[in-house]
Formats: sequence, structure tokens, C-alpha cells
Amino acid sequence: MLPKDPYILLSFVNARLRDQYADLEDLCASLDADEQSLRETLAGLDYRYDPAYHQFVSIPSKEV
Repeated sequence: MLPKDPYILLSFVNARLRDQYADLEDLCASLDADEQSLRETLAGLDYRYDPAYHQFVSIPSKEV
């Protein structure tokens, strides 16, 4: 089960991506999480998944 608080979710997801999963798709499949919903929730904090970094990263204000 994923945390409900968006900031805790961000920390949880990035830690799992760093330590346990090959990519976001793998994490979502393993945790039975909806990838689009996860992306939308974290986009609300101005974070997006960056496959180059294998993490959700802050969107620079000029891209928002």
C-alpha cells in the first residue's frame, strides 16, 4: 500500500526506485499501483519521473 501523503509518497517511491526496482513500471507492477495516478499525484508537487536519474525530480519553474 502506498502512502497517502504526497510528500511521503515522493520519498517512499524514490527510495524504492533507488534500492529495489529497475524502473517505475517495475515498481508499479510490484506494488499494484496505477502509474498514471502516481505520476499525476507527484506532478501536483511539481515532480516528474526522469528515467535518466531513475527518480522523480523537481520540475524547474520555467518548465511548469
